[in-house]
Order: sequence, then C-alpha cells, then structure tokens
Amino acid sequence: MKIILRQDIQGLGKMGDIVNVTNGYARNYLLPRKLAMEATKHNIQLLEREKKKMEAQLLKSRQEAEELAKKIEETTITIAREVGEGEKMFGSVTSADIVEALEKEGISVDKRQIILERSIKKTGLFHIPIKVHPDITATLKLWVVKA
Repeated sequence: MKIILRQDIQGLGKMGDIVNVTNGYARNYLLPRKLAMEATKHNIQLLEREKKKMEAQLLKSRQEAEELAKKIEETTITIAREVGEGEKMFGSVTSADIVEALEKEGISVDKRQIILERSIKKTGLFHIPIKVHPDITATLKLWVVKA
C-alpha cells in the first residue's frame, strides 16, 4: 500500500515522503494514529500544495534569520561585573545576562540559542556564537569589563 507520511518515522522516511508499506502496517498502525495518509491523487495534490507553502515559510524564516544574524554580527555589547583581587570576577556572565544585554540593543533571542560551553568568569573580549537558524550561526562580540 502506498502512503504519504505526515511525520518523520525512523526507519521508514521523512514527513511528505511517499512510501510503500504492507497493508496491515498501514491500516492497523499508521493510518489510525494519523502518522500517514493514503497516497491517492487528491492527497498527493494536497501534499504538493503544502510543500510549496512550507518552502515559502522556510525561505521567509531563513531570510529573517539572516537579517538577525547580520544585526548580531554588527553589535558589540558590554557587560560590567565586579572584580576582586587578582582579577577574580564575582559571579559570572551567563547566557541569560547576554540575552538581557541584547534586548537592550533591540535584538530578541532565546537563551537556548546562545552557545556557551561554560559561564564566562574572566574579563576581556569574547566571541559568542548564537544559533539563529538551524543553518545560520552569528558571532556576537562581548566585552566583559570591571564595574
């Protein structure tokens, strides 16, 4: 039986793929759980229209991400922290602090998009990668200075 997958199914295919499966697997598992639909002419036409819509959405989101990445690349932020003897910083700079500083500049990102291997515990210049899209990563210049 030919079916169109509505979701990614490991070992079978990705969403939108037309695959051939046994009748029992399709009728008893895939179709009742709405993981797939029969590959009729009407459903294939619907799939083509949905693919065009999704491609347009993906293109639009990619363009927005490229604009955001460009804006981030052009931005340099400064975060002041108290420093004690021996240049030891009290506390650290985390991704939440970076998000807060970016919001003051008018740039909105989620803290999960900021790729920090560990919190920043020194003063100086840091280049912070920010994943704005699955394919696009921007680099932010961050200065951590004495307060």
